[in-house]
Amino acid sequence: MLNRLDMHHGNAFKIGLFGSNCSSGRAVTFVPERWTGSWRDNLKLAQMADEAGIDFLLPIGRWKGYGGDTDYQGETLETITWATGLLAHTRRITVFGTVHASLFNPIIAAKQCVTADHVGEGRFGLNIVCGWNEGEFEMFGARLREHEERYEHAEEWLHVIRRMWSAPDEYFDFEGRFFQMKGVRAKPKPFGGTDPLIMNAGASSAGRAFALRNCDAFFTNPALSLEETRRNVDAAKAAAEAANRPMDIYSVGVVTCRPSRAEAEAYRHYAVVERADWSAVDRILAMKNVTPDKVSEKEFQEFRLRQANGMGGMPLVGDPDGVARQLADLAATGIRGLALSFVNYNEELPYFCAEVLPRLRRQGLRH
Repeated sequence: MLNRLDMHHGNAFKIGLFGSNCSSGRAVTFVPERWTGSWRDNLKLAQMADEAGIDFLLPIGRWKGYGGDTDYQGETLETITWATGLLAHTRRITVFGTVHASLFNPIIAAKQCVTADHVGEGRFGLNIVCGWNEGEFEMFGARLREHEERYEHAEEWLHVIRRMWSAPDEYFDFEGRFFQMKGVRAKPKPFGGTDPLIMNAGASSAGRAFALRNCDAFFTNPALSLEETRRNVDAAKAAAEAANRPMDIYSVGVVTCRPSRAEAEAYRHYAVVERADWSAVDRILAMKNVTPDKVSEKEFQEFRLRQANGMGGMPLVGDPDGVARQLADLAATGIRGLALSFVNYNEELPYFCAEVLPRLRRQGLRH
C-alpha cells in the first residue's frame, strides 16, 4: 500500500541525506576529500542509500554559490531534474525536489512534480521555499517579496498546484491575487491518486503558520540543546494539533562518526576549523547581517564555527555508540527525523550505515 506520509517505510525515526546536489555539500571546508556534488557521485550515493534503507534525499535549491576561496556550493544540480534522475535509478527511497515558489510558474512546477512522481512511482516529495538569497533572485530579474507576502504568494501558488493535481479532467479558470489563469487542465495526476509529500522550512512565525496550513512536514532550525529542541517540537506539534493538522517535525544534522570519539573530534576540528573556508563563511554570515560590528566577538566566533560545520546543522560527533545515542536522544524530543550531511557522503555513509543504523534498530527506532 502506498504510504507517502510515512515515506513508504515503517521507521519510527527517519534518516535522510541533505545537500548532496551541491559542491562541498554543507561543509564549508578546503579538505581535498570534500564532496564534489557531481552527478556520478550523487547517483552512487542515492543507490547506496536506497540499498541501506535511508528514508529520503533532500536537495538545496541553489542557483549560484557563496564564493570564497573554494567557490563554496558554486556547482549545483537543479533539484527536480536531479530528483527525477535519481528516482529512475532507485527502488524505495523518497527523493525531494526543492522549489522556489517565486521563480516557478505553478503550471510548470505541477507538471514537473507529477513527471518525477510517475518516474518514482509515488516516491517524489516537494520542498517549498518561499524566500531565498536576494542575489540569486536578481539573476532572474525577480523581486524578493516582503516577508509576509512571500507566504501569501506561496499559499496561492500551492493552491493552484493542488487544484491541478486533484481537479477532474475538465478545464478550470483561476482568479487570485497573484495568478489569473484561463482554461487550465493538467493530466496525468500524481501517481496512485495521492499528492506528493510536501515540506517547508520556514523559521519565522509566518513560515510556521504557512507550514501548518499547507504542509505535511516542517523542518525546524537546529537548537543548541535537547531541552530547547523539545520545547520547539512541542510548540510546533501543539500548534499543528490546534489547527487539526498533525505534522511531522524534522531538523538537520552533521555527522562525524569514527571508531573512537577522539578520532571523530580530531577530524571535525581538522575539517571545519583548521581547514575551513573562512572567506566563504564570513560572506554567508554577512548575508545574514552577522558581522563583527553587529555582534560581540565571542558570538561572532560561535556563529562562524556553526556555519563552517555543515551550515549550522546539529553536530553529531563521536564513535558509533555515541552518535546512535545522540540520535536516540533527539528522537526522544519528538523529532520525526533528521536530514544528515557529511564532509564526503560516499566515503562516510557506509560506516554510518554499518555501525550506527544497527544500533538504532536495536533501540526500536529503525527496521
